[in-house]
Order: sequence, then C-alpha cells, then structure tokens
Amino acid sequence: MTECIILMEDGGEMRFELFPDNAPITVASFAQCANGGFFDGLAFCRIVEGFVIQGGSPDNDIMTDSDFHIVGEFAENGHDTGLVHRRGAISMARDDAPNTAGTQFFICHQDAHRLDGKYAAFGYMRSGFDVLDRLAALPTSGKETWNKPLNMPVMASVRVVSDTLLPPVERLA
Repeated sequence: MTECIILMEDGGEMRFELFPDNAPITVASFAQCANGGFFDGLAFCRIVEGFVIQGGSPDNDIMTDSDFHIVGEFAENGHDTGLVHRRGAISMARDDAPNTAGTQFFICHQDAHRLDGKYAAFGYMRSGFDVLDRLAALPTSGKETWNKPLNMPVMASVRVVSDTLLPPVERLA
C-alpha cells in the first residue's frame, strides 16, 4: 500500500491511500515533493466549504505556478484512472491546459463529481475526516480572493510511505 500522511501544525492528521497503479506519474511526483520536504510549512491557501481545500503553492498563493508540470492523468487527457472525486479524494490542481499540474493539490470536502475525468484524483482519505471538516469550516476572505483563509492552516509535514517502488517522475518543462 502507498499512504500519504498530512500532519497539520496544530496536530491534526489526515491519512490517504494513494493509487500508483492508477495514477503513476501523479503519485510519483507528489511523493517526490512530499518526501523532499516541499510541502512542509506550506498552508492550505484556498478553502471552499462543501467543495475543496487546496494547498501546495510554493508561496501560499493559488495563482503561483510551480517550476515544473506533469502529464495530467485524467480521462479528458487520455488517462482514465477510474478514480472519482468523492468526499476525501486527493487530486491535483491545474491551470486550464491539461498538462499543467505541478505542486498544488486539493482534497474534496464533499463529493465533487463534476471534476471527474477533468482532474487527476490519485487517492482517497482513510482517516482524518474530522480535520478535513474543521479546515473546510475556517473563515475565508471570500470568492474575490479565491477563498483565501483568514488564518491559513499550515501543514507541518507531508510524507508518502510505499511498500512498492514508485516509478521515476516524468516532468514537463
């Protein structure tokens, strides 16, 4: 099994099962970022209660792009993973173009099936739904600023543990 553990600065913990057989590029890239410490100290910088919480921006601003991109593993891009955007799904955020995911990811607070086939879901939450609900309920500055939380919740660490060897990361310029 491949597991992701997100430990929040306040001690909250969310655990996910990741699916490298379904989304090998996405899982490998996310694991490389996580285990290299990239996400440590970053915040969930967009919160839309009833929809998603989003993090992984290098400067905690969802408008900031990462310095690399990966192939988008979702049906509309020719990579049907079979994974859906249900409550607790972890998925890659991206720009309008299909191969623009990098470091930003989101967790579905509630089912968001309108994203199925359009974004690369790569895992499902196993525990920590109470943490997800608490984060999703945080006050934000509103839609005009992409629902930036007034007090951004910080990820103390994000790590991926796998009992299988993950493939090399295929990154695009």
